[in-house]
Amino acid sequence: MKQLGSKNIKTSLDVIYDLEQVAKKNPQQHWEIMEMLTIFVRNNAPYTPQEKSKNNFKTKIRTDIQAALTVIARRDVKKDPENQLLDLSYTDMRGVNFNGANLAGANLYQVNLAGANLKSANLSGTILSASNLAEANLSGANLAGAILNAANLCGANLDQANLHRANLFLANLHDTNLSGAKLDEANFRDANLY
Repeated sequence: MKQLGSKNIKTSLDVIYDLEQVAKKNPQQHWEIMEMLTIFVRNNAPYTPQEKSKNNFKTKIRTDIQAALTVIARRDVKKDPENQLLDLSYTDMRGVNFNGANLAGANLYQVNLAGANLKSANLSGTILSASNLAEANLSGANLAGAILNAANLCGANLDQANLHRANLFLANLHDTNLSGAKLDEANFRDANLY
C-alpha cells in the first residue's frame, strides 16, 4: 500500500481501484480499506482555513483524492460495521464531486467543501459542524438529522434538500437557496439567515 499516494497519479489510481475490488470481494477487509482511503485523503488534503480559500472555491481537487472519495462514497454501506464513522474531518475537498454520494453518519467536522457538488447526496446524521459549504450544490441532498452547527452555507443551493431535524445553530445561511427544502423541526437558533 506504499504506492497509494504515489507521485505517479496513474499508479495511485490503480492502487485505489484495486483496493475497491478487494473490498467488494472480501467483506472482512471492507472497513479496513475504507479507513485506509480516509487516512489517505486526510493526509493528502489537509484542511485549508476559510480565510485562505475565501475566493478560491473552484479549486480542482487532485485526481487521486477524487478517486479515493468516489470509492468511499459508492461503497456498500451494508458492510460498514455498526457504530463506526467514516472520518474525513479536517480536510480540504473544495470542488469535490459527491453527486449521489452516500456519506450518511460520516464525520466531516471542519471540512472545506466550498463549491462542492453534493447534489442528491445522503448526508443524514452527518457531522458537518464548522464546515465550509459556501456555494456548494446540495440540491436534493438528504441532511436529515445532520449537525451543521456554525457551518458556512453562504450561497449554497439547498433546493429540495431534506433538513428534517437538522441542527443549524449559528450556521451562516446568507444568500442560501432554501426553496422547496424540507425544514420541519430543524434548529435555526442564532443562524444568520440574511
